[in-house]
Amino acid sequence: MNPAAQRFDFQDATITEAVQLVEETGPLDDAQAMREAMALRSDGCGRVIERARLLGKRIGLLNELERARAWAPWVLLALVALIVVAGLTLAGSVVGGSARSINVVVALASLLGLHLLTLLLWLFGLLVPLGGFNASFGWLWLALTARVAGGKRGQAPILLRAATRLLARARLLPWALGFVSHAIWSISFAVVLAALLFALAFRNYTLSWETTILDPAFFVRGVQLLGAAPARLGFAVPDAQTVLSPLAAAAGQRAWALWLTGCIVVYGLLPRLFFALLCALVWQARRKALAPDLSQPYHRRLLARFEAMAPRQIVDADAGRLLHGAATGLAAGETTDTLMAIGFELPDELPWPPPGLDAAAAQVLRIDGSAGARRDLLDTLARVRPRRVLVGCNAASSPDRGTERFLREVAALSSECRLWLLDGQVQETRDRWHAWLTAAGLERIAASDTPEAALRGWA
Repeated sequence: MNPAAQRFDFQDATITEAVQLVEETGPLDDAQAMREAMALRSDGCGRVIERARLLGKRIGLLNELERARAWAPWVLLALVALIVVAGLTLAGSVVGGSARSINVVVALASLLGLHLLTLLLWLFGLLVPLGGFNASFGWLWLALTARVAGGKRGQAPILLRAATRLLARARLLPWALGFVSHAIWSISFAVVLAALLFALAFRNYTLSWETTILDPAFFVRGVQLLGAAPARLGFAVPDAQTVLSPLAAAAGQRAWALWLTGCIVVYGLLPRLFFALLCALVWQARRKALAPDLSQPYHRRLLARFEAMAPRQIVDADAGRLLHGAATGLAAGETTDTLMAIGFELPDELPWPPPGLDAAAAQVLRIDGSAGARRDLLDTLARVRPRRVLVGCNAASSPDRGTERFLREVAALSSECRLWLLDGQVQETRDRWHAWLTAAGLERIAASDTPEAALRGWA
């Protein structure tokens, strides 16, 4: 992992992903951002992130994200308050009846039913992704924050998509949303337990169970089974006589109350606290995966462009002469067994492909040198990752900085790049191109003027 990739935060990752989403519909004008990122950062990952920051600030993504971060705690607080009120209402429905009689089975089902259902769905979602189904308070908090911060307009929907796609790719989506959900449930259970214990401590209730068709022995076994785990924490469990008694004595009522409280603690509060902690630990362990994936074609194209912008260096042995860094390419194991033949800025009278390429089974392309055509070609190269690339140029033309930049970008996205000088039979012309390749630091790109030499070992 590049050290610079470890210094970014979730905001950087979200902005970088959002800019990539924006550019899926069309590239942004990033010339100034590329230059500034090149000057500010020295590593590839850092430059990609810095470029995204600069573009995000220009198109409003950064301001929208700052607004969402400001609103997020308030939305979470409102959601917690809503759940707490719901928890208090639920606790009140259990202990607030005028008859002061509690059916322990109904009370337990009402307090734990929805919790167990959502917890099972979350656990199932860890094993089998549920796609667009998001039944969690975490997703609700994220969606409400985006809605409050920016509504349906602006950049909020893009940022929401970027955050969810980023978390999903890093395998952190269920854990991040799960942490929020488990935390809210934990607060809710804490409030319910406080209200329940207060009521049971200072008011007299009669706890019992009722049935019409079930065998009483079923309740005896159920109470003993559910009470096994709470008993390990010191909570009392009603014995068989207490369970079967239609109206238990005071000691039996106390055992019923502690059994109900223990079940809520063990099967409600503690699982949510445990999974909230587990989610936090997984987040810490996997957060490095939020760094941009530099193997993606999108990022490889950006890295190739940054490499082509590498500044010239002055060498002491020859003061005043400007030399470039040597062109680099992909390792053989990173490429596919593909030959691509690219005609670059060829005049109309030069046909492409020439007849010599017919037997080489090459993928043939021709570009006019415009920015859009070059960017489309680089996207194709980043996706295909060809092992061999043959670039055809007009030998009569003079190589310039645009040609140099193009060859560097192509060389960076392939294992071996060669140059075919069309109509380059004049020795002086060939010598000029060879001297230019050496001066530009492109010695690894072999130049030939015949199809046999250009394709030697490739056909």
